[in-house]
Amino acid sequence: MTMVRLNKLLSRGIETPECKRHRACVNIDLPIGRRVLDHCPLLHRIVMIAPTLRGRGNRWARSAQIRQLFLALIVLSYSLSVQAEAAGTEIAILKSSDLEAYNDAVEGFKAAAPTGVTYIEYNLRGDLEQGKQLARKIRASDTSLIVAVGLKAALAAKLEIVDTPILYMMVLDPLKHHLTAANMAGVLLEIPTDRQLKVMRALLPTLRRIGMLYDPTKTASRFKEAEAQATVHDVELRGFVVEHEKEIPQQLRMLLSESDALWLIPDSTVLTDESIPFILESALAKRVPVIGFSSEFTRLGALLSLSVGYNEVGREAGLLATRILNREERLPLKPVPVQQVRIAVNVKTARYLGISIPKELDGSIDETF
Repeated sequence: MTMVRLNKLLSRGIETPECKRHRACVNIDLPIGRRVLDHCPLLHRIVMIAPTLRGRGNRWARSAQIRQLFLALIVLSYSLSVQAEAAGTEIAILKSSDLEAYNDAVEGFKAAAPTGVTYIEYNLRGDLEQGKQLARKIRASDTSLIVAVGLKAALAAKLEIVDTPILYMMVLDPLKHHLTAANMAGVLLEIPTDRQLKVMRALLPTLRRIGMLYDPTKTASRFKEAEAQATVHDVELRGFVVEHEKEIPQQLRMLLSESDALWLIPDSTVLTDESIPFILESALAKRVPVIGFSSEFTRLGALLSLSVGYNEVGREAGLLATRILNREERLPLKPVPVQQVRIAVNVKTARYLGISIPKELDGSIDETF
């Protein structure tokens, strides 16, 4: 393995068995010394020569005093070497399209990502084939990290790039799309189900039965995961299958007669421009609170919604990118959730339903209608 190839792999957080054999040649006791070797190829080259000198009986190599001096020089050069690497770090941002939501996420990413890096942005304009061409171009560059924004960008990067870290964001249900390659990590667009149920129970302490409309061909995995989590919170989650939009009225009537609340999830069969007002008005008429996944639902009459801001998704991705580039995280990684969740409550709906906002939740509400 050439030194150029070795340092390229190490700088990208990818350690092959051959890299490990090279590391085994370097007997350094100080952890910071190892970090410096990762950051400075020249020092790495010098240290790797040391074992050959020892094998030839060289007095310099055997001298513990000089060895300590050598390590001291490494430590003193640490800050300069890290700064030099940061200045030379290139991050490629591959966007599925030029949506405002994607741009917000990219802005949040840059605000939290490492400073002093160079960004090169690509837009595949919704075309997967063009995305694959752009990914091949990125693969041939000196990019240290690829940020894939949106599903098509993530798929294009996964298909074409295998030896550079890929960090995806703004992708719904990434595991469904098998974004699990050895060089991939990402940020969830969804809020963990357990966290949502905790907020629901805080606002609705007597909640026992929740109904969910869903299309099994689109959101069966999400329903099953939510069903399992609900039992942990002593809540029964019942699913009402909707395979076609025309089935919504009948299934909704059954749900509202058997449930304490209606939980909406992103499902394109269930939620359309025509069905959303009908669902919200019907639930309000039956005095059944609705929990949504966007503040727009709350504005239209839902009692509660939990969502994540796109800028916050980008910020979480920026923090993760920093840890990956600093080699604090090793790929592959499970997708991480966004820490800051937005809670919106419609106080008019709450008053109509006779629901009081508990004090422990009041301070966590970000938006009211």
